[in-house]
Amino acid sequence: MSFHEVRFPASLSFGSVGGPERRTDVVTLANGYEERNTPWAHSRRRYDAGLGLRSLDDIEVLIAFFEARQGQMHGFRWKDWSDFKSARATAEVDFRDQVIGTGDGQAVAFPLLKTYRSGAYEYARPIAKPVAGSVRVGVAQDELREAVDYSLDTATGLITLSHPPAKGQVVSAGFEFDVPVRFDTPAIQTSVASFQAGDVPNVPVVEVRV
Repeated sequence: MSFHEVRFPASLSFGSVGGPERRTDVVTLANGYEERNTPWAHSRRRYDAGLGLRSLDDIEVLIAFFEARQGQMHGFRWKDWSDFKSARATAEVDFRDQVIGTGDGQAVAFPLLKTYRSGAYEYARPIAKPVAGSVRVGVAQDELREAVDYSLDTATGLITLSHPPAKGQVVSAGFEFDVPVRFDTPAIQTSVASFQAGDVPNVPVVEVRV
């Protein structure tokens, strides 16, 4: 899949509406009970970028971005203002935010993850598009130095340590991240008159697997 490592203007994504969706197949049996199954291991996010537009200049920026991506052809980065970092919404990023692996004395590569917990249940979300300069990594409660103790692939979210952690040592990380998306429409329809009257265009974007 073709992907452009460029972020949709954050000033335009602010104010947009969207979030995760899950696909679940529900079958109601003759006795009234249900069987539920999902073919998706991970959720998929959808957003409406049109709600973030506030001026005619914003529409011009949107059209330029849409044309540069050739519509639905190329994916791009999207900042989800409601969920864009490893820490809680009101906290600063810390290298102890998320456990991304445990050392076995050999492995040096660890993908970034964000774990969502509710009660006794949890979901580990792969993070493929970390924001450069925001990532902090630690091993056994000691923070590491980027380009010295580890390297980061911002296109895949893979952390590669200079030395393998000892068996049982916890590898942790804190970071900001973007969502890989594409436009979910082949056309952008705008009207200066309707926009000035408060009618913003519908600009759907959808998460893609990378």
